[in-house]
Amino acid sequence: MLREREREREVTEMEKKACRDHVLVLPFPSQGHINPTLQFSKRLVSKGLKTTLAVTIFISKSMKAKSSSVGIETISDGFDDDGFTKVDSFQTYLSCLKERGSQTLTVLINKLNDSGYPIKCLVYDSFLPWALDVAKEFGLVTASFFTQSCAVDNIYYHVQRGLLSIPPPDQSSTVSVPGLPPLEPQDLPSFLLVGSNPVYLALLVNQFSNLDEADWVLVNTFDKLENEVVEWMAKLWRLRTIGPTLPSMYLEKGIEDDKDYNLNLFNPDTTVCMNWLNNRLSGTVVYVSFGSVAALGVEQMEELALGLRMSNSFILWVVRASERDKLSNKFVDEASEKGLVVSWCPQLDVLAHKAVGCFVTHCGWNSTLEGLSLGVPMVGLPQWTDQTTNAKYVEDVWEVGIRARVDDKGIVRKEELELCIREIMEGKRGELIKKNAIKWKSLAKEAVDKGGSSDNNIDEFVAQLVSI
Repeated sequence: MLREREREREVTEMEKKACRDHVLVLPFPSQGHINPTLQFSKRLVSKGLKTTLAVTIFISKSMKAKSSSVGIETISDGFDDDGFTKVDSFQTYLSCLKERGSQTLTVLINKLNDSGYPIKCLVYDSFLPWALDVAKEFGLVTASFFTQSCAVDNIYYHVQRGLLSIPPPDQSSTVSVPGLPPLEPQDLPSFLLVGSNPVYLALLVNQFSNLDEADWVLVNTFDKLENEVVEWMAKLWRLRTIGPTLPSMYLEKGIEDDKDYNLNLFNPDTTVCMNWLNNRLSGTVVYVSFGSVAALGVEQMEELALGLRMSNSFILWVVRASERDKLSNKFVDEASEKGLVVSWCPQLDVLAHKAVGCFVTHCGWNSTLEGLSLGVPMVGLPQWTDQTTNAKYVEDVWEVGIRARVDDKGIVRKEELELCIREIMEGKRGELIKKNAIKWKSLAKEAVDKGGSSDNNIDEFVAQLVSI
């Protein structure tokens, strides 16, 4: 009886503490931004904080969510039925997201405050600087969460402050940014180049419009991965690295049953993929995926298909339903002996499988971190935004992969892709790349393990909130 009363007191104290230390996390409404913020939210819960993730109503309706320790609430972006899929322009969507998002975020904070679980801190996606203004109205602690690398963030910061001039893409001159290696024009984020989309560029540089007012800056990376640029940026803000934000069971296994992102906007063909991989020898499969957004042209898809077949490796290729008509049925039929084409797959399980020896990727930051954290050599085919800079680091800084070169039409030809894959799977350079991949896998795990740099940074963040 005495022990039961003691347990009841402990539970009551924990509930009281949770009421005091409630964090609201607001991601930008896309899969690539929700996943890392949700994983960070799980880390906060594991440290004793009550944490709620606020997604848009459309995302809430669309996602295939699994049970999680993180609470889910909703705000509106003004397009509750269709999201930004049916909007006339991205600018229209961003304007509505800011207006309706600000209004409904205010309503949500009031609702949670009145429910007995008042919000103490707002962690908001850096793509949503207007959220800081809402948080300040409530006197909340604020933390801007960056879902891209510090290297890319620093480039955008220098552009926003007018400190970086971009040479034309046909010039051979290099660009110098503090904390970064010399960059050629093709290594820069695509939206900085001539003819890029000004709406997207404005979204990216505006991350820094009011960042000086934020209490914390959190970045999904880890210290040893980007040490020099992290140190440089930490002189400007209270910046802390908190990544990589993979489910714990793929890293240090410190959070029980954290095996999945718990949220998918696509249905993975899990059983088909894993059964197929289980029948392959170690290191014989090339896994190909370009994420949830990137769309390749028809000519590039044809060259990619031919290059993959010429590599003579087993191929597991994710081709989203919206991209499938770019791939001929002839290829699917001819590749059936050594290949499998699926519309979506459990990427973490695939990359962690012993059969996978190479990852052909668009070098989105989440995919890049997953490849690094699971020790898989990469062939980079960057398409746009930050992917070009990530590919530069994959090849020349971390030396865990090869960036496939494009021709004068911007196409990676079949011969180039075959050469890159064979170099990793069979060549001497591939041996060094595999050793480096194992090294970074160990360092990623070390960062989030107890006493690691990212774990210590999260502890510092939590301790500061609890002390208020």
